[in-house]
Amino acid sequence: MMAEMKFIGGCICLDFVNTVGGRVTGRDIVLRDKLKDYPDLATWSRLAGLSTAREVRCLERAAESHPARAAATLARALRLREALFRISKSLLGRSAPDESDVDVLRSELSIAKAHERLLRTKTGFAWAWDQSDHALDAPLWRVSQSAADLLTSADLGKLRQCGGDECGWMFLDTSRNRTRRWCDMKDCGNRAKVRRFRRREGHR
Repeated sequence: MMAEMKFIGGCICLDFVNTVGGRVTGRDIVLRDKLKDYPDLATWSRLAGLSTAREVRCLERAAESHPARAAATLARALRLREALFRISKSLLGRSAPDESDVDVLRSELSIAKAHERLLRTKTGFAWAWDQSDHALDAPLWRVSQSAADLLTSADLGKLRQCGGDECGWMFLDTSRNRTRRWCDMKDCGNRAKVRRFRRREGHR
């Protein structure tokens, strides 16, 4: 059964980065990966609002018919996720991201752009994604586009990382005073409060 998913990032690409239970503080070690196989990726896409239930069923059937392609797509997804995490960490540390990580995003973005179509609508024109039921990497198109949108927007200044132990989730701080510290006050925030309480009790 797929692990519980939470969507607190504020944008699709950060929610994708957060498809882990946590990360070892100061290191790129993933704890409790939530994308263990291709169906997990397809299900995440539905929960994130990127794919309909019918589209996910089509993706899962395609994955069953083409297991090697599905495995390769999952490997690409994990590579993109970790590149986006490291890019985010670099930006938070006010340093330049590693060019190899940026190249991963560029590559995925190029693939995504190849699947965009300019369609005629009743009121003019609009961009849309092609609707191939066998495009196992369709969820990655939306993720890479979301990442490009974030990196080129003013919202990038709202990027934060949760201060919880072994969490490391990324999010956009939209609070009034830009003072949000935790991915979720009910989780990491409460655990931090409990630890502070225990430390105070231990010093009495």
